[in-house]
Amino acid sequence: MDKIYAMQLFIRVAELQSFTRAAESSGLPKGSVSRQIQALENELGTRLLHRTTRRVHLTQDGMVYYERAKDLLANLEELDGLFLHDPSSISGRLRVDMPVAMAKNLLIPRLPAFLQQYPGIELELSSSDRLVDVIREGFDCVVRVGTLKDSGLIARPLGKLAVINCASPDYLTRFGYPQTLDDLSSHAVVHYAHNLGSRPPGFEVWLDGQTQWVKNRRHSDGKQHRNL
Repeated sequence: MDKIYAMQLFIRVAELQSFTRAAESSGLPKGSVSRQIQALENELGTRLLHRTTRRVHLTQDGMVYYERAKDLLANLEELDGLFLHDPSSISGRLRVDMPVAMAKNLLIPRLPAFLQQYPGIELELSSSDRLVDVIREGFDCVVRVGTLKDSGLIARPLGKLAVINCASPDYLTRFGYPQTLDDLSSHAVVHYAHNLGSRPPGFEVWLDGQTQWVKNRRHSDGKQHRNL
């Protein structure tokens, strides 16, 4: 048994809470993943996972082993990376998700050059604006705009994007030019929502080093005033 490989599969099963999803994300038959975990448990002499028909979750020993195994594999990966000087020697499957506009305008035009430099990488790219579940959906990394909520994920800043509120000349002619933030409350706003049914609270503005929201006017019937 390749213990490092078995540890990697164990971590994937533990994070996805499913042998089936772990097998799919690893490109393996479910039975192969199950046998690897069983062999690992037999060698350790303890049960790492509780298995039910609906889900899989860690035992007490499994929790301890999960944390230690993650640290060990991270250290091994870092150690291996110290001596990789030839990009062609980097190989493996990389699953990435990012916003549609970013994938279309920034990443896809650069894919040929990336794949030429790293021919051993098998890239699985999905593009969506929804908030994906990185662990349960088996992504290696995601790119998102905004502040990361406290989720236990590791984040690295890649850059900055400027966001502005704008209006057409025709709209300003009809409804006037706002002079103060309070004026925005009487103006229409076209919202963008990540999830269907969600409603941002109004105009997003940057003031005194932080993001603030200015609520916009609503009609008496409760429907939001919009001019397209």
